[in-house]
Amino acid sequence: MSDPLAATPFASAGSGPGGAPSAAAEAGAVAVTGQTILVADDETHILNVVSLKLRNAGYRVLTAADGQQALDLARLHRPDLLVTDYHMPLLSGLELCRRLRQDPATAGLRVVMLTARGYHLDEQEMRASGISRMMSKPFSPRHLLLTVSEVIAAAKAA
Repeated sequence: MSDPLAATPFASAGSGPGGAPSAAAEAGAVAVTGQTILVADDETHILNVVSLKLRNAGYRVLTAADGQQALDLARLHRPDLLVTDYHMPLLSGLELCRRLRQDPATAGLRVVMLTARGYHLDEQEMRASGISRMMSKPFSPRHLLLTVSEVIAAAKAA
């Protein structure tokens, strides 16, 4: 397994190269530097786009290509938020969430679940699995960034 933090750039929220405003800052996105988000998806292009958007917004990002790797990283690093695909090898996103809820160290981890269009869980299943929000693919990276920001803000307010 490769180091999920290797080559992870850390950007100051709101500034790009040379101190210029980042794309996220120009779009009005607000991130708190230092917060860690674990992104789990077996589709490399989704993993790359989501990670890039979050890094550009100032978040620290860990990545996992399957559910088991995501579970291991969540237990090791205790991220502030998990953005996960529903359909992944080894552990589905839903099974990943259930296992995280069973572990007292990760039971409070907030989750944004990415799903195929038209798939949904009922409110009770989402609560039981610790899923804060669901988003259908394809999604707008800007909308994902806004959703992440809202979920983190709600967690702080709780």
